[in-house]
Amino acid sequence: MSDLPFLLLMIAVPAVGAAVVAGLPKGRDLLAKQISLGVSLVVLLLAVLATVAFDVGGDRFQLATSVTWIADFGVSFALGVDGIALVMLLLVGVLVPVVIGASWDDTPPQDRSMKAYFAWLLLLEAMMVGVFAATDVFLFYVFFEAMLVPMYFIIGSFGGPRRQYAAVKFFLYSLVGGLIMLAAVIGLYVVSNSQLGEGTFAFDALRQLEITPGVQKLLFLGFFVAFAIMAPLVPFHTWLPDSGSEAPIGGAVLLVGILDKVGTFGFLRYCLPLFPDASRYFAPYVLVLAVAGILYAALLAMGQSDMKRLVSYTSISHFGFIALGIFAFTTEAGTGAVLYMVNHGIATGLLFLVVGMLIARGGSRSIGDYGGVAAKAPLLAGFFLLAGLASLALPGTNSFVSEFLVLIGSFPSRPVFTIIATVGIILAALYILLMYQRTMHGPPRGGLMSEPREPVTGGHGATAVATAPSRTLRVTDLSRRELAVVTPLAALIIVLGVYPQPLLDLIEPSVQATMSDVGATGGTDR
Repeated sequence: MSDLPFLLLMIAVPAVGAAVVAGLPKGRDLLAKQISLGVSLVVLLLAVLATVAFDVGGDRFQLATSVTWIADFGVSFALGVDGIALVMLLLVGVLVPVVIGASWDDTPPQDRSMKAYFAWLLLLEAMMVGVFAATDVFLFYVFFEAMLVPMYFIIGSFGGPRRQYAAVKFFLYSLVGGLIMLAAVIGLYVVSNSQLGEGTFAFDALRQLEITPGVQKLLFLGFFVAFAIMAPLVPFHTWLPDSGSEAPIGGAVLLVGILDKVGTFGFLRYCLPLFPDASRYFAPYVLVLAVAGILYAALLAMGQSDMKRLVSYTSISHFGFIALGIFAFTTEAGTGAVLYMVNHGIATGLLFLVVGMLIARGGSRSIGDYGGVAAKAPLLAGFFLLAGLASLALPGTNSFVSEFLVLIGSFPSRPVFTIIATVGIILAALYILLMYQRTMHGPPRGGLMSEPREPVTGGHGATAVATAPSRTLRVTDLSRRELAVVTPLAALIIVLGVYPQPLLDLIEPSVQATMSDVGATGGTDR
């Protein structure tokens, strides 16, 4: 079974599916949804089969496929996964069908077709798989840039009232970062040509280069800026609150659940192994940004009245913990950071979905327009509470394990940064519990006592609408479809909170190899 081209199929199946859905006749939205869901489930099955075929004790990169692409420049269509990339592919496989199910009954903005929305989702899935599976640096760059296109159209065509502004901001920030990375990619090619006699973009070959510390620093910064924007780290973060709040809920789930992980994945896959000296040199500065992001974003989240912006800021804060774990240079912290990437996608994905379902019922994104929802929709309130508790890393939920590993692994080598970062845990409890208390308990307010002036568009309340007091809205509880959408993520939160060992077994050997590349081993920086 390991001989099957799992990774190539995981790219080809959704790409072909996107073309089929886009080519359907007008008015065949139901068929488009059915095809999209079926294709996404096939990708999930392939991800599971790839995990079964992966040998934890085997080679670092497995399930490899390589075809010469541009021979004159040493470019290959090379795919392969280690444990880090594999768990990210599993996350892609889980979240995309959940997003398609959550978007099933969405109403598109005027002059937009839902089949186009689902086609963009499938194309985005193909590009995300390519980003995590590429073992050729130039191919990684191509997928990195191509991934921006479907997300641009998902936000710009199906988002809220400021969707075009948010889409352009997201695209320009990411594109500029990508262009800076391209300069570094070219620099790597030049260095490889001078040392090997021929240029190459193969990751394994580049990892063997002996690059001088000065050149390493320049190349590191080229990659780092692109990844810091995508992650995003403070002060490169300003695009995310706008994009996260204006994107349709499905797009927002993939944005904060998967696309943002490309940045932290890039730190682990490229910055540390290719530029170990530069990584150690810049680590204190990155840690300052990480800890600043934890506190700064948490404080901003506490001041938000818009639920979607609040969740977006929580993601920025969480990514500070991930960056702390990566640049602490210990196996425990790095393993926790990778597990945090997965758990954050699950927990924040569920939180965004539940927020979207609440907005769809109340017609407003404002926290102040809600209250007393738990009495009318106890299931909705229950899933909201579970997602919130996972986001604040309550023991027994999936995020606790990863956050604990990051902190216990970072403390021996970076005690000051670790102690400061723990303040973010307290702030997380405040902004999550306050949002839950204000929306789910107390007397009904605003959105539950008013009617939207215009229809909510963009899926699950992506559009923020003004409200005018006119009549009481009936807040219904979760439908069967909505229960089917949120239950898998809720189950993963509990299961991974109780027994995360299968994922840790996949992640730890790859993290240990990465830390060995950067000159760190075991539990502390040596």
